[in-house]
Amino acid sequence: LRTGPRVEKTFKSTDSEAGADVVDMNLTYLYNDGEFWHFMNNETFEQLSADAKAIGDNAKWLLDQAECIVTLWNGQPISVTPPNFVELEIVDTDPGLKGDTAGTGGKPATLSTGAVVKVPLFVQIGEVIKVDTRSGEYVSRVK
Repeated sequence: LRTGPRVEKTFKSTDSEAGADVVDMNLTYLYNDGEFWHFMNNETFEQLSADAKAIGDNAKWLLDQAECIVTLWNGQPISVTPPNFVELEIVDTDPGLKGDTAGTGGKPATLSTGAVVKVPLFVQIGEVIKVDTRSGEYVSRVK
């Protein structure tokens, strides 16, 4: 599960195999120390650390205190799923043109976490937007 290779095996109908000890837990994201991302179980206050391989591309969607689904195998994080939607501030984008309120085009915008998403032309720097983390697409402005 951690390294990703696939192995083909043939089993007899009378053979049995033990299931993997895989569990999904709702954990709160605390912080990143540069090497590991730290999460806390809100019931037991136990902390777990996930490495870059477990986080993958989801690091750009993690906000402090966000509720994430962490998949554990033998007690170790193997994947982290951020919330389906996050609200992030735009820190850099091209200025919009006056009158562009319903244009079909879009422009790239850099968010506070470093993620880059395509946004409508009328969205400006400093605005907070809602993003779907599953697709990485702009959903709406947050008021």
